[in-house]
Amino acid sequence: MASKKISSVNPTFPGFPPETLDFLFDLARNNNREWFTNNKHRYENFLVSPALDFIAAVGERMPKISEHITCIPKRVGGSLFRIYRDVRFAHDKRPYKSNIGIHFRHEQARNAHAPGYYLHIGVDECFLGSGMWRPDAAPLQRIRNRIVERPEQWRKLLRARKFRSNFELGGESLIRPPKGYPPDHEFIEYLKRKDFIALANFDHGLILDADIVDYALEMFSSAHLLMRFLCDSQELQF
Repeated sequence: MASKKISSVNPTFPGFPPETLDFLFDLARNNNREWFTNNKHRYENFLVSPALDFIAAVGERMPKISEHITCIPKRVGGSLFRIYRDVRFAHDKRPYKSNIGIHFRHEQARNAHAPGYYLHIGVDECFLGSGMWRPDAAPLQRIRNRIVERPEQWRKLLRARKFRSNFELGGESLIRPPKGYPPDHEFIEYLKRKDFIALANFDHGLILDADIVDYALEMFSSAHLLMRFLCDSQELQF
């Protein structure tokens, strides 16, 4: 887990309040509509409001990393994921997520599977993410083709010191090599990947500090080679 702290200069975000975590833990134990309705004010004050402030603070400085990543502090249609779960086809019928999800997507993105940065604050873990989670077949093939066509670029990002020290690639992989790719390729284990997302866990306490903005931006910056590789594979500017 990450433990280093980065001093903030004139912070515009004071950190999430302790009540944010209190609400998430209480929600995990009382995941039903009656409880949520009775505690809607806590959701608004201690989750939505600080999350939008965090998004705005990150947005002020995101252009230093990329001018093409969006940070939209809106309740609906912005960077903050909905807390309501889609349970139509799920065995788990709990109506609410017990986490905060924030996705800073590429400006040309249409959904959560596009290149972007992610912040997850949950009852079990907190982590930052960079990359593409579960891309569709066509963009996934473009990533794999890029690895085959530009192995030196893929090798460079894997060897980047800051990236290696901060992140680990997460997600799922195929059991067998994907069709059409050489099974003896030097990067076959990466070609098997279904997700191209790098993850970094951190302690819950960091969200309570204004340093969370500096920390998130510094971590996102250290993943710039991965983001550039993925954006290049999709012919997107980074």
